[in-house]
Amino acid sequence: MSVAPGVAAAFLVLLHTLLFSAAAQARGVEIGPSLICDSEKQVERFIALYDGDTRATINAVNREANDATACGVVTTAYVRGPQLANARSKDKNFSIVQILVVGIADDDGSVESVTPAVFYSLFPVEEIEL
Repeated sequence: MSVAPGVAAAFLVLLHTLLFSAAAQARGVEIGPSLICDSEKQVERFIALYDGDTRATINAVNREANDATACGVVTTAYVRGPQLANARSKDKNFSIVQILVVGIADDDGSVESVTPAVFYSLFPVEEIEL
């Protein structure tokens, strides 16, 4: 008799409880639409190509990567990881950040937990003019 399925189920229940409780929200789980890419280089390329049309830029990056799913915009529950680099588009500065995706939101806004996976995203850097 194997206990692995029971242990795995208990782990998933614990993970779900930890990630989606009010305390988890305070620890940094964020939910929202995000550009997610398989690699840091793909995010850098997105920033370099971006001219205001997100869909066209994603399509261009995916074509270059020969992978239709290399980058996309998905509403996720995620935890920010380390900032890896900064990159500048024509008029904005962005931080490239590793994220751990722990859930996916559906159209009605409910979040379903997923096996945690590392992706790469970008976040605008607020620039203060002096």
